[in-house]
Amino acid sequence: MINQATKSRIARLGHRYALLAADNRQALHQISLAELPETVHQSIAIENSTLTLADTEWILAGGTLPRGLNLREVYEARNLAAVTASISSLSGPPTQDDIVRWHGQLLAGIRDEVAGRFRRANEWVRVGAHLGVNPEFVPRLIEDALAHYTADESGYFVEQIARFHCEFEITHPFVDGNGRIGRVLMNAQLQALGWPPVIVRAKNRHRDYYPALERYASTDRHDAMTALLALLLQESLHKRIALLTAPRIIPLANWARSAGIRGNVAANKAKRQTIPAFRMRDRWMIAAEHQANDSEQSVR
Repeated sequence: MINQATKSRIARLGHRYALLAADNRQALHQISLAELPETVHQSIAIENSTLTLADTEWILAGGTLPRGLNLREVYEARNLAAVTASISSLSGPPTQDDIVRWHGQLLAGIRDEVAGRFRRANEWVRVGAHLGVNPEFVPRLIEDALAHYTADESGYFVEQIARFHCEFEITHPFVDGNGRIGRVLMNAQLQALGWPPVIVRAKNRHRDYYPALERYASTDRHDAMTALLALLLQESLHKRIALLTAPRIIPLANWARSAGIRGNVAANKAKRQTIPAFRMRDRWMIAAEHQANDSEQSVR
């Protein structure tokens, strides 16, 4: 699924991250807190929330709500932030009880009648042309997916998490909140293995995230989701390593100019994670001191 070069790159970044994490637990906690509004905003934006990142930051900071905000969307942001923050207390991989509890938190005050439980008889759901599985089989399918995930000790962790995410979303176990809970689960599984969380971005969801789910639904292949998760994980690692080690973080466009690289070339390299760039507030950034190597300078 993932080529050896990508696995080696993730391993190298992971090793450096682990060494830094040992002495910077508090700093990493603060980084996670700082990116919480963006994590929440991107996840609810995938579900077509109209809140901006600035709205989300204001809501999570406890600010007075401006007129005109959709109250349901405010609750969605607050509830998802609480669920996202709570995964840091997990001592192992998430269980079915964790999933149901998080769902109860997510929909509390929004849809209390369906919060904290799987779909029941006659609660069929459809997203576009995709129909969630028969409600009768939901508990067993989620149990099977969790068992398969925890039992597969020989597989590569990125592939395992990507497959589980696809299976969870295709099953669509809840009446509402499946995507948000699924993305929380992805990060809970990463955390349990010692990796940092990732942010699935809303902007390109019709080009990468949704097609990856559709590919799994029609072919049972999770390679597209695996490739996406691998890129997001490298970006998260690059971000944390840079914030912990670099004196200055600057916009990628500024770095490209100083390195004599065309902006579109640098942006493409960032998207492929062949340079250690990462997004903050949806803007590509990089350590100012990063030195472009020969391959990075070969196309100007």
